[in-house]
Amino acid sequence: MIWAIAFPLVWLGTFKKKSAQGRDKTFTYGYGRFSLIGAMVNSIVLVVGSVYMLSEAIPRILSPEESNAKGMLVLALLGIVVNGAAVLKLKKGDSLNEKAVMLHLMEDVLGWVAVLVGSILIYFFHWKIIDPILSIGITIYILFNVFNNLKSVSRVILQGTPEGANAEEIKEELKKVEGVSDLHDVHLWTIDGQYNVMTVHAVLEAEAMAAEVKSKIRQQLHHLKIEHVTIETEYPDEECGLSQC
Repeated sequence: MIWAIAFPLVWLGTFKKKSAQGRDKTFTYGYGRFSLIGAMVNSIVLVVGSVYMLSEAIPRILSPEESNAKGMLVLALLGIVVNGAAVLKLKKGDSLNEKAVMLHLMEDVLGWVAVLVGSILIYFFHWKIIDPILSIGITIYILFNVFNNLKSVSRVILQGTPEGANAEEIKEELKKVEGVSDLHDVHLWTIDGQYNVMTVHAVLEAEAMAAEVKSKIRQQLHHLKIEHVTIETEYPDEECGLSQC
């Protein structure tokens, strides 16, 4: 039980510390994506653990085994308290790595809940089959959440638009900025699922001042939770080789 808590927390601490490093000549956007490595590792561990749990639980459905109900009850209560405290500590975490670690610990909590319920049913009703059934149900639930977390991590690694953001809607919002006549070469992605980045070419009206328009665009994008933006301004009579990008 101690190792079940220590392993994900060690990974979380290691990658969280690394991802907090600022930019350098090697990683000019900083080390934010190192947190994704931690999320991937924890998710893979969860998948391997879940497969192992299924391999153990499925045969026990076909051939239920006698269990020490009282011993199971005591261990279950201890496991719920210890793992539950760790889950509550990570509940407010927003990073994909923290979510993966919380899933890892949640698996432990739910596993101990299954042991608790199973021990009660075995003790009072002698339902030996309930333990493997609960184990399979919880494992499927965990795998579903792990899949969603891996999908989010993959989206960040492949430089997809941040979850909840719509590039076309943002583009339409920016077109409403005074002095902007058109936009192109719009790219939007996220470094780590939290820090969002955007590059854009803004075609200005002939009389518009570039500095003023840039300031307005930055204000609008900050409101839309895009922290890092690179803006190139052009005028209608300029030719841009990236106009169709």
